[in-house]
Amino acid sequence: MNKAVLIFVKNIIEGRVKTRLAATLGNEAAMNIYRQLLQHAHDVIKNIDADKIVFYSDVIEEDRWNNDQFKKELQQGIDLGKRMENAFIHAFETGYDSVIIIGTDCPEINKNILETAFKELNDFDIVIGPATDGGYYLLGMKKLHSFLFKNMKWSTSTVFKDTIERCNAGQLSYFLLPELSDIDEEKDLIHFKNYLI
Repeated sequence: MNKAVLIFVKNIIEGRVKTRLAATLGNEAAMNIYRQLLQHAHDVIKNIDADKIVFYSDVIEEDRWNNDQFKKELQQGIDLGKRMENAFIHAFETGYDSVIIIGTDCPEINKNILETAFKELNDFDIVIGPATDGGYYLLGMKKLHSFLFKNMKWSTSTVFKDTIERCNAGQLSYFLLPELSDIDEEKDLIHFKNYLI
């Protein structure tokens, strides 16, 4: 299969990354933690046997995502759902037939999980990685299903549940990856002693 990993990243702009962390720890600490999360995601993804496309929030940069290994695009859309939908549209129109999207908030993600996602897309319409906060850290599909993105209440504790309900309503088969934790708030850091301020 012609595979692609889409990586959604935020440009490291003070006051714009990890805002819930910054609310209690300050902007500098939040940016430092986000840099560590970015590096972890980079280290996991760089050895995956798939094309890799980084989607930046604001501007394409020359950074850790080197141009030899990573293609680069800008996120397009008024909310997270539209930006993810447009990223999938771009990937499918480019010719990929097995596409997964991830963010950079999950320090528990690893190469095995990404490889499992691609493997299970051979047999399922959708692959989802549920997060402990009620969202998801990974979504994979073989063709565009726009109804998974429209009118969703993003950044809430019901995103994963609502996505599953939509899969069921649309008669899409799905495979669930292990549930993992994101780092969004200060309380999340207790689980990740290696992510020190």
